[in-house]
Amino acid sequence: MSILKTAKVCAIIGTRDRDKAKAFYGDTLGFALISEDPYGVVFQMQDASLRITPLAEFTPHQHTALGWNVADVPATVIALTAAGIAFERYSFLEQDELGIWKSGEAQVAWFKDPDGNILSISNS
Repeated sequence: MSILKTAKVCAIIGTRDRDKAKAFYGDTLGFALISEDPYGVVFQMQDASLRITPLAEFTPHQHTALGWNVADVPATVIALTAAGIAFERYSFLEQDELGIWKSGEAQVAWFKDPDGNILSISNS
C-alpha cells in the first residue's frame, strides 16, 4: 500500500528556547521561515518542512535527530564552521581534522543545535 508515498515529509524537532532555535535554523542554517504560530515555527527545507515545537520539558535524544545529504561533506563542514557551528568529536570514532568520520565512500559529520539535538551531514 502506498498511502503516504506522494506526501511531503515534515520533520518535527523539539526546543526549550523557541527564539534560539528560530535563529539557528533560520539565520545560521539558512532555511526560509514559512509559518509561525503559538505551537511552533516551520521552515522550508528543499522538498520537506521542519516544524520546531517548543516544549517545557525536553531532553534531546542521544542519536542523530535530523540529517542532510550533501554533495561535498568537507566543503559543507568548512562553510558551517565559518557560520559558527562546532562539529562533534566522538572518542569511539576515527574522525579527520574537520570532524568527518569515513567508512568506505561514506562521510558523516555531526553537530548540535542550541538544544543539543544531534544533526548530521553526510554524502549518502
